[in-house]
Amino acid sequence: MTEMLDHDVPAFPMARACPMHPPAEYREIRGQEPVSRVRMPDGQLAWLVTGHEPARRLLADPRVSADRLHPAFPGRLTAEQRTASERVRRLTTRRSMIHLDGADHGAHRRILTGEFSLRRIAAMRPRIQEIVDRGVDALLAAPRPSDLVEHVSQPVPSLVICELLGVPHEERYDFHTWANKLISRTVSMPERAAASEALNDCLETLVTEKERGEPSDDLIGRLIARNRETPVMNHDEIVGTAVMLLIAGHQTTANMISLGLVTLLANPDLKAQVTADASLLPGAVEEMLRYFSVVENAPARVATEDIEIGGVTIRKDEGIVVSSLAADWDEEVFEHPDRLDFRRGARHHVAFGYGVHQCLGQNLARVELEMVFETLLRRVPDLALAVPAEDLSYKDDAGIYGIYQVPVTF
Repeated sequence: MTEMLDHDVPAFPMARACPMHPPAEYREIRGQEPVSRVRMPDGQLAWLVTGHEPARRLLADPRVSADRLHPAFPGRLTAEQRTASERVRRLTTRRSMIHLDGADHGAHRRILTGEFSLRRIAAMRPRIQEIVDRGVDALLAAPRPSDLVEHVSQPVPSLVICELLGVPHEERYDFHTWANKLISRTVSMPERAAASEALNDCLETLVTEKERGEPSDDLIGRLIARNRETPVMNHDEIVGTAVMLLIAGHQTTANMISLGLVTLLANPDLKAQVTADASLLPGAVEEMLRYFSVVENAPARVATEDIEIGGVTIRKDEGIVVSSLAADWDEEVFEHPDRLDFRRGARHHVAFGYGVHQCLGQNLARVELEMVFETLLRRVPDLALAVPAEDLSYKDDAGIYGIYQVPVTF
């Protein structure tokens, strides 16, 4: 490969021309060099991975690290923002398994895996259905046009993850507000710092209370009980794990609900398919996960050794950004990736990551998406967008892609 001069390196992230499609540059870059250099907002160079095969290879490679505190770890902040955000960064990167590698990561993951097993998630279905129905009730009772995001997309996953963790009812709205501020890139650094501190302080108090008493019958309580039997985490790591689960378990699913529902409402033929045959819903969910890959410019990694891949050498201590969105639109793997095909069988997408760090909560996310889509299509068959899909307020400014408001009528 010809060495690229610094001034020729494209800036990252790249803008979308269409809110439902990846940046057009991804296809061109992937066709030329599926592993190529980009310049991050803080000026650092990193490797951008846009091909599906190299994405999976790197995410499964033990020579890459998930340590977000490494100086070369790729971030999406400018140098000025990065300096101003050290308080936020320190609080939101408390040790949890998504920051760990090797044996430490494995130990943390094993103590949590049972909480997200198919059996455990199946047992939660009745309660999830109650939460979904409550959201639909609120939507139907609101003045029209009513906002799907306000009544369904945001509260359903927020309430589900808070209930799973054991967050008291009176604190759940606050958690939702804090999490929203932490993933928005337009919220000022002082506001983000305040939200981060409030979220951490609240979970610190919650974990401390549960550690002092008899373990409660919720995820945090069970984690504390298992940790007493086989010590794996210290107090700070339990708090960090709770923070990670709350943010990851809420924001990604909330945005996928919004994007998925807009897709169905804007495409009557697709809506008709899943309405007529509910058995298509699992495949529809997988295809929409592939199509949107809402954590589009993650995961990020740092090389711990030199790695030869895609005709280039990634040197030790160089940053790597795996674009799950670019990889999931790789034409060599997904024919006509711009077409939504609910019968595609797209389970090999990387929307949940890949390898040892693959999303622990993916079973829960799939169930929530299926249940929300099924319930809304069944209970509100005449649900329709109140404005054209292209006029909606898309989250170009957020770390997790989605839509701010989805006004609907029925």
